[in-house]
Amino acid sequence: MKILVCCGSGLGSSFMIEMNIKNVLKELGVEAEVTHCDLSSAAGNKSDIYVGTRDIATQLVGLGGEVVSLNNMIDKQELKEKITAAVEKVSQG
Repeated sequence: MKILVCCGSGLGSSFMIEMNIKNVLKELGVEAEVTHCDLSSAAGNKSDIYVGTRDIATQLVGLGGEVVSLNNMIDKQELKEKITAAVEKVSQG
């Protein structure tokens, strides 16, 4: 499973979310490749799950994967709930 975190510039915020996703996946016992990039590079990175804040998530729709839209990028509980749901959906095919 591949998860791609996107933000406008592909630097700080997406890297922070990437680290938090890795922690959530570790808790869940899920193996996945998690990377981050800027929004303009997202289309060239085929992934099962795309993660972005609500201001850019709509631009990730149509890339071929499940899209997770975060209302608050520092809310770890929201992240855990949404990543868990997305992983379950992707795993079920």
